[in-house]
Amino acid sequence: MARTKKSPLVDPEVRLFQALADPTRLAIVRELSGASEVCACDFTSCCDVRQPTVSHHLKVLREAGVIEGERRGSWVFYRLAPGVGERLRAFAAELSGGTRLIPVASLVRPSSASATSAGPARPQA
Repeated sequence: MARTKKSPLVDPEVRLFQALADPTRLAIVRELSGASEVCACDFTSCCDVRQPTVSHHLKVLREAGVIEGERRGSWVFYRLAPGVGERLRAFAAELSGGTRLIPVASLVRPSSASATSAGPARPQA
C-alpha cells in the first residue's frame, strides 16, 4: 500500500522540536551557537557524518526555521535564525506557567470529511 503524505502540522513549534530531536541536528545547532556562522563543509567533521547527510539535516533545520544560510561562491555559510532562542525561551516560559502562546484547541489536526463519512453506518435503535 502506498504511503500518503502527512497533513501539515498546525503548531510551528512541533516542527522546531522535531528538528532539534535528532542528535546530528542538535550537534549542528550546538556548533552554530558557538560561532557567528559555520561553513556547511565544516559540519562533516564536527558531526562525523558525510556531506549528503549534512545537507539533509541542514534542510530540515532550515524548513523548521532554526537556521538560515547564505551562499558565497561555491560555499554556503549557516547561522542560527534570528528569534530561534526566543522561541525556545517562550516555550519554556509557557511550561513554567507563563501565558500560552497558542491556544491548545488550535493544535488539533483538522479531521477530513471523507474520513468521517467513509466509516460504517451506525445501526439505528
